[in-house]
Amino acid sequence: MRPARSTSRPRIAAVTALTALIALGVPATATGGTAGPGGHHRPCVASRHVPERGPAGDILRVAEQAKAEMDLKSVILRVTLDGRDVLTTALGESMTGEAAEPAMHFRNGNIAISYMGTALLRLVDQGKAGLDDPVSRWLPDAPDGDRITLRMLAASTTGLRDYVRDPGFQQAVVDNPFRQWTPEELVAISTGQEPWYAPGTNWSYSHANFLLLGAALEKITGTRLDILLKRQITGPLGLRETRNSFTPDIPTPVLHAFTAERGTYEESTFWNPSWTTAPGAVQSTDICDLARSASAIGSGELLSPASRRELLNPGTVGLGHPTATCPATVCLAQTEATHYGMGVIVLGDWVSQHPLFFGYSASMNYLASERLAIAVSTTQNPNAADGHSAHTIAQRIAATLAPDHLIPDFG
Repeated sequence: MRPARSTSRPRIAAVTALTALIALGVPATATGGTAGPGGHHRPCVASRHVPERGPAGDILRVAEQAKAEMDLKSVILRVTLDGRDVLTTALGESMTGEAAEPAMHFRNGNIAISYMGTALLRLVDQGKAGLDDPVSRWLPDAPDGDRITLRMLAASTTGLRDYVRDPGFQQAVVDNPFRQWTPEELVAISTGQEPWYAPGTNWSYSHANFLLLGAALEKITGTRLDILLKRQITGPLGLRETRNSFTPDIPTPVLHAFTAERGTYEESTFWNPSWTTAPGAVQSTDICDLARSASAIGSGELLSPASRRELLNPGTVGLGHPTATCPATVCLAQTEATHYGMGVIVLGDWVSQHPLFFGYSASMNYLASERLAIAVSTTQNPNAADGHSAHTIAQRIAATLAPDHLIPDFG
C-alpha cells in the first residue's frame, strides 16, 4: 500500500521552488560542500546565510524541533537537490564543550551494506558473477552453499538466523563492548541453529548474510573487501571521507556517541563494531559523503538499468510471511511499496538505509523523481529514547519538502 498523500499543503511542493532556483543557476544556499556529480570539496562545511523563509529555513526548524523533542545531543544533516546543497548544518555538541560540525566522522553501519549490494551488481554487469550463482562456487564450506545464491545473500532471503538476536551474543556484547569478533565466530552462532526457512522461500534480515557476501565478493575478485569497495564504489563516487577500519578507530574530527544501553549513560564512540558487518566494510563517514551516497546508490549511478531494477527488487516483494520458526517480528511483510532490495530499503518512492549502533543513528534517503537526497546523523543525551531518531528526522524533512512522497516506516 502506498502512503497516504498529505492534504495539508499544496501539491506544488517546496522541492519545486528549489528546482526553479537551480534552473536559473541560483544556489539554494552558499556552501563549501558539493562539487557536482563527482563528489564534494573538503572540508564538509555548514551552509552559510540560511534564510529564515524557504526550504532551508524549514529544514532547520524541523531539525531544531526534533533535537529538542527527542533529547538529542547532536543532529548533523545535509539535504541536496540534483547534487546541489539545500542545507548542510550541525546542531548541538559532539561532547561537552565541543560543538558538532558537518565534517565530523561517524559510523555508517549498514550504509556499507548498500555499497556491497551495488558492488555485487557491478560485478554482474562486468560479467564476473551471476546473481543466481550458488555461494558454494565461491565459498565451498558455506552452510547450505549449494542452495544459497549470491542474490539471496544480498537480498536477505537465505533463511540464516540473525546472530544479533541470539541472547548469548547480546549478553556477550553488553559484558564486553570492546571485544573483537571474527566472522567465523559470528556465522557459527547463526549456523548453529536451525534456519528460519528454506533458502529463497521467505525474507528476514540477518547480519550473517552480509558477512558471507563480503567473503564471496573477496573470492570473486581476489581482492580484499576494503580495497574492492574503494575501487568499485567509494573511489568512483568521490567518497573521500568514507573509510574502512579494522580497529574501532574513527578518523578525526570525530562525532562522539553516548548511550545508556548498559544501564548507565556512557561514551560508546570506540566500542568495537567488528560484529556489525564483514571485515573491510566496517566504515566511518561524514554527512557530505552520506548525502552523496544517498543520491548515487539510490539512482543506480554506477549500474546498468537492469541492475538498478535488481537493486530495487531482487524478488523480495511478497516475501516476509511468518512461519513456525520465523515470527512476524522477524519476517516482516514485503510489499511493492515497502521492501528490502540489494542492500537497500525501498520505502515508498524512496531508496533508504538507516543504521543504528550504540548511540549512533544515521539515515540516507533518495527520491529519484525529484533527485532529492536527505542525510541525517544523530547522537543522544541521557534521556533520549533508543531508536532511529535520524530516520525520524529524515521522514519529517521529506514531509516538509515533498509532501506527496512521504517516507513510510520499515520494521
